[in-house]
Amino acid sequence: MADVKRGVRVAERVREELSRLLSRKVRDPRAEGVIVSRVEMTDDLGLAKVYFRLLEPSDARIKEATRGLEAARGMLRAEVTKAVKLRTAPEL
Repeated sequence: MADVKRGVRVAERVREELSRLLSRKVRDPRAEGVIVSRVEMTDDLGLAKVYFRLLEPSDARIKEATRGLEAARGMLRAEVTKAVKLRTAPEL
């Protein structure tokens, strides 16, 4: 069995941590009902592309949720870095 790249392993941990943070720490009502479906990380772990979906999707709701997540980006970035024990915080 081939070894899994570090970026893939870290991406899964970041996805788990973001899911936990969104359900417990983010208080912004715009981010309610957001489910982190996938995270892709670059090999240098400097960028994490986060894919999400909503429980009740609509065009307006997607834009609203995106704005809510962007507002919480700094807190999410700091908390994920601390929880996953990364040296540098990946850009979300």
